[in-house]
Amino acid sequence: MDCFSGKVWHHLPSKEVLEVFQVDPDKGLDTLQIKWRTDEFGPNALTTRRGKTKLERFLLQFHQPLVYILVAAGIITAALGEVVDSAVIVGVVLVNAIVGYIQEAKAAGALEALANSMITEAVVIRSGSTRRVAASELVPGDIVVLRSGDKVPADLRLFSIKDLRVDESALTGESVPVGKAADALPQDAVLGDRRNMAYASTLITYGQATGVVVSTGDCTEIGRISTMVSEADELATPLTRKIASFSHILLWAILALAALTFTAGVLRGEKAADMFMAAVALAVGAIPEGLPAAVTVILAMGVSRMAARGAIIRKLPAVETLGGASVICSDKTGTLTENQMTVTAIFAGRASHAVSGAGYQPEGDIEGFDERNQALRTTLLAGLLCNDTSIEYSETGEKVVGDPTEAALIVAAGKGGLRLDEQSRSLPRIDTLPFESEHQYMATLHDQGASNPRLVFFKGSVETVLDRAAMELHADGTLQPLDPDAIRAEVERLGMDGMRVLAMACKELPAEISSLSHEHVSSDLIFIGLTGMIDPPRPEAVQAVHAFHRAGVKVKMITGDHAVTAAAIGVQLGLGIETCPGSPTCQVMTGADMSRISDEELVAKAADTAVFARVAPDQKLRLVMALQSRGEVVAMTGDGVNDAPALKQADIGVAMGKGGTEAAKEASDMILTDDNFATIEAAVEEGRGVYDNLLKFIVWTLPTNVGEGLVILAAVLLGVALPILPVQILWINMTTAGCLGLMLAFEPKEPGIMDRHPRDPRMPILDSQLYIRIMLVGGMLLIAAFGLYEWELLTTGVQEQARTVAVNVFVMVEAFYLFNSRSFSRSPFALGLWTNPWVVGGFAIMVVLQLAFTYVPFMNVLFGSAPIGILPWLKIIGVSILAFIVIEVEKWLRNRPAKAAGHA
Repeated sequence: MDCFSGKVWHHLPSKEVLEVFQVDPDKGLDTLQIKWRTDEFGPNALTTRRGKTKLERFLLQFHQPLVYILVAAGIITAALGEVVDSAVIVGVVLVNAIVGYIQEAKAAGALEALANSMITEAVVIRSGSTRRVAASELVPGDIVVLRSGDKVPADLRLFSIKDLRVDESALTGESVPVGKAADALPQDAVLGDRRNMAYASTLITYGQATGVVVSTGDCTEIGRISTMVSEADELATPLTRKIASFSHILLWAILALAALTFTAGVLRGEKAADMFMAAVALAVGAIPEGLPAAVTVILAMGVSRMAARGAIIRKLPAVETLGGASVICSDKTGTLTENQMTVTAIFAGRASHAVSGAGYQPEGDIEGFDERNQALRTTLLAGLLCNDTSIEYSETGEKVVGDPTEAALIVAAGKGGLRLDEQSRSLPRIDTLPFESEHQYMATLHDQGASNPRLVFFKGSVETVLDRAAMELHADGTLQPLDPDAIRAEVERLGMDGMRVLAMACKELPAEISSLSHEHVSSDLIFIGLTGMIDPPRPEAVQAVHAFHRAGVKVKMITGDHAVTAAAIGVQLGLGIETCPGSPTCQVMTGADMSRISDEELVAKAADTAVFARVAPDQKLRLVMALQSRGEVVAMTGDGVNDAPALKQADIGVAMGKGGTEAAKEASDMILTDDNFATIEAAVEEGRGVYDNLLKFIVWTLPTNVGEGLVILAAVLLGVALPILPVQILWINMTTAGCLGLMLAFEPKEPGIMDRHPRDPRMPILDSQLYIRIMLVGGMLLIAAFGLYEWELLTTGVQEQARTVAVNVFVMVEAFYLFNSRSFSRSPFALGLWTNPWVVGGFAIMVVLQLAFTYVPFMNVLFGSAPIGILPWLKIIGVSILAFIVIEVEKWLRNRPAKAAGHA
């Protein structure tokens, strides 16, 4: 499709654009032009790109090293005739594949959501008549008429505009509706500053306009975003990468040990068939069959905990990923801020007044408010009555019908005790001059009662008021000559704080005036005051930012708003930036800045910059990729269509549940039900707890596999019968994983979890100290199981009893070691026995199962076990307690340097 590459429509005069498309703005395209342009450009719809089929997605769930090991174990056990054991292993593999498939299937709708956002109708002028057509039928050159409430059907170059305002927040991140003008703009104007353009999927909130279609389908801005979403890398999470790496190491270690077992036995003169069976037994013993199920259950527990705190996880591994995030890139509007314009400062009667409270609830106070202060009261009254917006309150919240800026003025007046219904009765409106972009003001005419002069309230830009006013109202109600320099100084001060400033004025007209004209307000206005407003930070977001900094997580704000506003919010949030004298945006990087530097320079600068303003969708994506190239684990939050590519590219994308677009939600891994940045802090805390519990399970389960493998290897090297059989190994691995190991999924988060820095994503899942722990416990299992096996064999001469003792040694040492594994640094007595009652319950269930394994006849037949006396049990309990003590001593010795450093 030809997207007119190289054409910059906002830079060209509208007349020239119409000439390019060979269209008369009054008549539109004719039938023949529409036909050949439809053939050339195709429908005005996003291309649906082929993804993986359902079968492909399902089969890919098996494409993992750990699954290869489990499948091999299932085949081997089936070959050994152990159909039940083989079925159990295959069942584990299938459950994990089904869970993974379901989670992935939920993420496949991002492009579909983007396409749905363009399904609408359009009013066009064709062959000299106005008609309504499906938006998909539009072609470049079509003349489209836009009215309030319409969704823009394609990218348009506007040429006729009447008071048009467009909500572009989903595309640019601009927090308030944007006024439009038809004049040509500089070629380097960024997307959010292109006031003569209207983009597909944005919403007309006020006014009307006519424009020519310049781009359709994939060539529109939303089409470019769709392409970026489809091309964004499907990143493996840090957890899946580590599990894959760990599984590869485990796979080769198991194969090497099995080969060593087979070779050593054959060299000793043993039969090859017997040694093959021994090698199979070792492989079965070394495979952690319960690991995939444990990973799924522990992550699922994290999903449940996060859901209770307002975070819905769409992709299971994302639970842990968020806990490992080292950088959080957040949209500003509605996430870090209230998404509710709020008047926070009023300048009236030559005095400044701070306004407390945030949002559209009239809760808060005006500093120094006094009803006798005529300037302050009249400023509030002008904002209330020179206003066409209303706020609807309900149990579900507030809904603004109109402009958010005017809503903020209504709320400010309420904080001063002024109510719209009362004041409208006292000063009924007679006429209005609505806001127009070419005039930059609004004015209303009010009746003050019989024989009293009419009263005009005027609201607009500061310069518009100053150009028309010569006097100003003071607090005592007197009029004094206007001091423009003092007012401009106050405007500059408010602007340094990122506020949007409106000026208020008034004027009296003769009582016989019944309609208002622009000439009536062209001069002799009385300046009454300024209002400074901003979308303020959420108080809980400020606390969350501080908590993230304490946890070693960098927070970066990315917004489509202007640099001054972004800088002010960044300072208030505590993002670590400072305003510079005379340059409030010195530490803010803009989209224009990003476009001028190379990828290498961006990688360097991105690490040290906390606020990015006027950023386009492709620049958000570029920024995320720059941070990832530094080895950062990036979480990205957003709510607009423009955020979708970056949400998909990030290690974890976080969308807003209330105000977020469907495209953002479908591209994300997690959805916040309350649109609150503080919820991300809670989710990070839960994610860290999930990773801790997963690591505890791995360090708990692997010693058993090591011990089992070493016992088989030792038996082969010593030329003795196997102390444990393959079927007994499967019993140990599957029952202990389910009854003991999974109880660690319920382990509560340890204190201080948010006081430590994120783990390095480049580090392996296990460090050297944990490997030492695993080998220590595995070695103790080898000595205890092999030793008590030989002892029982010498004492009774019954191999089934000796093997039963060996199996019980493995299970009981694991059961006691479970209490060690509840914390890597703290004693289980310090944690408290009942802080995780599931562990106690799992221990009790495991004891019952082992008693059944030992004494129930059909279990004896199935697993080759036999009843044993009280003395072997005392030995088993004794070595289990001894192992528990050894690990607690090792834990104390390992953590002693850290404790000493903490006291220093």
